[in-house]
Amino acid sequence: MKTSTGSRRAELLALAASLFAERGYVSTTVRDIADAAGILSGSLYHHFDSKESMAEEILTGFLDELFGTYAEILAAGQSPRETLEAVVAASFESIHRRPAEVAIYQSEAKHLMQLPRFAYLNDRNAEFRALWNGILTDGVTAGVFRADLDIELVYRFIRDTVWVAVRWYNPDGALSAEAVAEQYLGILLDGIATKRRPAKRR
Repeated sequence: MKTSTGSRRAELLALAASLFAERGYVSTTVRDIADAAGILSGSLYHHFDSKESMAEEILTGFLDELFGTYAEILAAGQSPRETLEAVVAASFESIHRRPAEVAIYQSEAKHLMQLPRFAYLNDRNAEFRALWNGILTDGVTAGVFRADLDIELVYRFIRDTVWVAVRWYNPDGALSAEAVAEQYLGILLDGIATKRRPAKRR
């Protein structure tokens, strides 16, 4: 039974994504990908013109899907807290379903942005920042988030603590992405202390 061209491309991209995530984009060669696929390097060029093309297709597919999900959440018109909860849950679900792609984006984006064909990553980063800052600002304005929040600091905290989970989260482990998101949101929104510590007397 022959494999269709589309499914073969998808298989090769999945292999490349796994290698890029495990070894790093720079350290992974076309030959490495071909060897993992059980084909000659020249055969790989029947599907892709370069390693860059493979990385670009991997990242654009992942980011288009992720930001498409974010757009649907924003369009739902929920409260700022509900929107934040939904975006966090979607982010952890993305880590669950696309761990290699998330790892590549986290580890390689800074390097890849220096290449002309990956300039769009700067736009995606700006879009991501605007999305989070908008949710947080709306929450402060609505009175559901504290008025003394430093929006930029909170955005960086959420961004870094959510996406770094790709380093330890196990898709086959005991905790589902939904359970991790629920725990994370509990810590983020309600803290871990049972009650606030009294303010120190001056």
